[in-house]
Amino acid sequence: MDQANGAAESKNILVVEDEIMIRMLLEDMLGDLGYTIAGAVGRIDDAVKLAKTGEFDMAILDVNLNGQTVSPVAEILEERGLPFVFATGYGERGLPERFMNRPTLQKPFQQENLSKILSQAFDRATA
Repeated sequence: MDQANGAAESKNILVVEDEIMIRMLLEDMLGDLGYTIAGAVGRIDDAVKLAKTGEFDMAILDVNLNGQTVSPVAEILEERGLPFVFATGYGERGLPERFMNRPTLQKPFQQENLSKILSQAFDRATA
């Protein structure tokens, strides 16, 4: 087992993405990297509910969910001390102002970049 998969072992990821095809692609990539999907949702109300009570190690948050900002979800995760990364096709300028320093996964993403961003986010969370 390579080091990237070793780091992913037993880590549960929450996926918040409104585009079903992108969500499925992300789930497949995460599975290939050795992560477990703790939940995958595409609506802000479902995401808020899971952010408050879900059991997971990290979240991947689409910045824009059907025209709604994902900020309320990010704020809950921040309060809980859970790491998260943003996924966006708009670059860093699409991020909510207070979260500009968070790791960002640029769409369209590749598995290698996904692995790198998640590793950085986990390292940052344990630093």
